[in-house]
Amino acid sequence: MTSIGGTEMVDWNLAVATATRLVRPGPEVTRDEARAVVAELRRHAKASEEHVRGFTRLATDEAHDTPVLVVDRPGWVRANVAGFREILKPLLDKMQQRRGGGPGGAVLGAVGGKVTGVELGMLLSFLASRVLGQYETFAPATRELPAGSNGGGRLLLVAPNVVHVERELDVDPHDFRLWVCLHEETHRTQFTAVPWLRDHLEGEIQSFLAEADVDPMTVLERIREAAQSLAGGRPEGEEEDGGHSLVELVQTPAQREILARLTAVMSLLEGHADYVMDGVGPAVVPSVGEIREKFQQRRARGASRLDQALRKLLGLDAKLRQYKDGERFVRTVVDEVGMDGFNRIWTSPNTLPTKSEIAKPADWVARVHRKAES
Repeated sequence: MTSIGGTEMVDWNLAVATATRLVRPGPEVTRDEARAVVAELRRHAKASEEHVRGFTRLATDEAHDTPVLVVDRPGWVRANVAGFREILKPLLDKMQQRRGGGPGGAVLGAVGGKVTGVELGMLLSFLASRVLGQYETFAPATRELPAGSNGGGRLLLVAPNVVHVERELDVDPHDFRLWVCLHEETHRTQFTAVPWLRDHLEGEIQSFLAEADVDPMTVLERIREAAQSLAGGRPEGEEEDGGHSLVELVQTPAQREILARLTAVMSLLEGHADYVMDGVGPAVVPSVGEIREKFQQRRARGASRLDQALRKLLGLDAKLRQYKDGERFVRTVVDEVGMDGFNRIWTSPNTLPTKSEIAKPADWVARVHRKAES
């Protein structure tokens, strides 16, 4: 545990226990149906490797070192807590030093890591019922959750969520499962075919955290606001469109610059995955058109007012924009210079698009292609 003045900042074990206890049960399936879903997702994940590599023209031998794990909702929680714990350690250590004997110390000590763990667990229980799949880039290997041996991650497919959404959308389940796997396999291919990408992204995140100048009580307040929204309550005095995003903890100019670069990279990765799943889809997913239309409608509307409030608070609305903006960027660039021309993007960190270039793909083409040709 990371502790502050003898009091745990985040009780990670309690966060897992809370999320596991609160997470909603998945759709009703028989034992045989559950086994069939797991087996099919594994088959589709394997088949997706060839589909994605052929379409993207990104070759990689490292994917075989990256395990594919079909998990339930508690399994997703455990995997993500392990990842959060790893990547957030520098920030928590900095917050520990900042607390010292400051004015917020006594209050933070009273709140304690157990309360924070419960509140974090509440948020994870919300997210655990919504994620279909995930490539964990910075996943530490554990006995229960293996990861790539060379610093690689792992590919998670959340079986109950896949079944829930395919039923909700009323789409062909076999087509939908393959469609999901194509998206997640694209992320695995991105990181295994581009060796420098993981270290670059980790370096940016750690630089962002190193620049953080965040009061511990402010972080706790953001977590508490999210937990209160999840419980159906609204912080006293908050207006209809009020509330703060966790991303709004960004304070320094250096952080804003780093966040702009991270936003551009995430928009690229998410948009590329969407472009690939739709590009491969017509050849291997007969009902891809219906699936995409229904899924886009589901993304846009959200599930409820509560869902919309939490999406704003957690910054998930920004992620939805990343899918849209990134896919448009990739499609425009490929139309202009072809897939091989687009793949120059993976040459080095210097050829990644900026945030402004995501919005104006022609600027990236001009910078990377026209400059190289002149």
